[in-house]
Amino acid sequence: MKINTALILCAGLGKRLNPLTLKKPKPLLEIKNLTLLENTINLIQNLSIKKIKLNTFYLKDKIQSFIEKKNFNVDIEIIDDGNQILDTGGGIYNMIKSTAESEKNFLVFNPDTIWDKSYVKSIKEMAKFHFLNSNKNTLLVVNKNRSFDKSLKGDFSFYHNKLIKKSKNDYIFTGCQIINRRIISETFSKPAHKFSILEIWNSEIDADCLYGFESNNKFYHVTDLEIYNKLLKDY
Repeated sequence: MKINTALILCAGLGKRLNPLTLKKPKPLLEIKNLTLLENTINLIQNLSIKKIKLNTFYLKDKIQSFIEKKNFNVDIEIIDDGNQILDTGGGIYNMIKSTAESEKNFLVFNPDTIWDKSYVKSIKEMAKFHFLNSNKNTLLVVNKNRSFDKSLKGDFSFYHNKLIKKSKNDYIFTGCQIINRRIISETFSKPAHKFSILEIWNSEIDADCLYGFESNNKFYHVTDLEIYNKLLKDY
């Protein structure tokens, strides 16, 4: 794979998992005795990626301590959001800004998806598609029929490998994407600031250049407390 660095978004407050997340950040919740964060790191290692950056804000000391105690066999750097949470776009921007300019493409993960080894094939195929078409942004998506959480509505419609939005959408963003630093290069001169990745996606949709790659994996996502409790029983 041509990608050297993966980014993991770990700064969120996890309010929909209260009271579990009042004292423990969401990435450290466990499914089958494995934290969501460790599960994500394991997938990244199975992709033969050697560098990981993860951002923190809420209960950041607990994530720092977890990483230090686990002693993963991969280079992990923690990037602090600072005095305010930067949201998804700002967090990604801040992590990319900390890398060498020679690095152009990054795998980005949300750790609240339960990533298993079967995703390796889908992600490698997505990467081939991304580089073959010189995409700026490619999202791994699944049909909502493959979601464990049947309450999830679709994020996008899918047409000729491009993502669009309609009144009714059938595809869900899995929480994995490839981002080229060109997307946010125009703001690299600015300090880190809060913004949602949705702003970038909407802009790309308007320009007809937001790409998707469909995975056939079963989609398990820790949406809220109710779904988490169901996953503890049924996953």
